Amino acid sequence: MNLIVQIISMIFSFLFGIFLYFMFIINYKYLFIKRYKLKMLYYVSIFLFVSIFYFVVLKYINNGILHLYFLLLLIFGFLVSYNFYKNKRK
Repeated sequence: MNLIVQIISMIFSFLFGIFLYFMFIINYKYLFIKRYKLKMLYYVSIFLFVSIFYFVVLKYINNGILHLYFLLLLIFGFLVSYNFYKNKRK
């Protein structure tokens, strides 16, 4: 994998971490659903959609090669969004 493809993949992973945080914010109200089966069905479907979307885009960008630093950037993007949103709410 050349350097340009790695940089594009890293930027996508970071932006996808931000997307994951906003998906978490939007779907937070479903965390308190009383019916357990409905809650599990909802979370499994969201998890499958998000993970398949990530790997399909990675497949398009770099033939589906997944490195540890892509996952770390995904987590970093999530944490940056969390800290930015937390500071903005205060």
